Amino acid sequence: MPRFAANLSWLYQEHPLEQRFEAAAADGFAAVEMLFPHEHASAAQFKAWLDAAGLGCALINAPAGDWAAGERGLAALAGREADFRASVLQGLEYAAAIGAPRVHVMSGALPWGADREAACARWLANLGWAAEQAAAAGLGVTVEPINPRDMPGYFLNHQDDALALIEAVGAPALGLQMDWYHCQVVDGDVGGFLEAAWAAGRLAHVQVAGLPRRHEPDRDDYPGLFERLDALGYAGFVGCEYRPRAGTSAGLEWLRAWQPARAT
Repeated sequence: MPRFAANLSWLYQEHPLEQRFEAAAADGFAAVEMLFPHEHASAAQFKAWLDAAGLGCALINAPAGDWAAGERGLAALAGREADFRASVLQGLEYAAAIGAPRVHVMSGALPWGADREAACARWLANLGWAAEQAAAAGLGVTVEPINPRDMPGYFLNHQDDALALIEAVGAPALGLQMDWYHCQVVDGDVGGFLEAAWAAGRLAHVQVAGLPRRHEPDRDDYPGLFERLDALGYAGFVGCEYRPRAGTSAGLEWLRAWQPARAT
């Protein structure tokens, strides 16, 4: 049976942040994940909320630059190497303090007309450095292909490109964050890419949302894909990063079929 993590940046928005942890635990989640927790709470406060709810944290994002100005990560951006390194170190420090095993490092949205070959070289150098820092801290870093419909200009869109770049870096601490929603939009054949990532030894984290509007994962062949995860022996978490159609708890029938609610 897969283990599921509630993404608190997407789920339980009907509650204040400090109440989302208990709500997730009551609905049967074993862990949470969050995009940019450093923007909302100190690591000590976040850890206290986790502990009070009896939850782990599967994943956080490193700071991704100036989001309001359109930045979506820094790894491939020209002239932002120092900012990239600072963001990675901040993310790793926060993750270590709350007990999260890995940090998602966003690749960045390239400006129109940017030299993609140069951006690729920067990405490789930056992620190589980030993987070294993560390994020294006993943590992992992930990169995620994101579809250009939801995030125009994003450097990394395709699963096979991500795996090729990860292999080019060649660092054990660097892994693939495979969001089945983004994979379906861009590549299709989620099962095939899942098998490829597993065979390469690079599947570090999985996330889910349903097509076409990024709602609950209850209208696709996700039960079959969850079974494939079990068959492969995947022991990580499946992050639920979707937009509930109504209230979060009301839309969790798909989860209850897989994981009974925890006693409270």
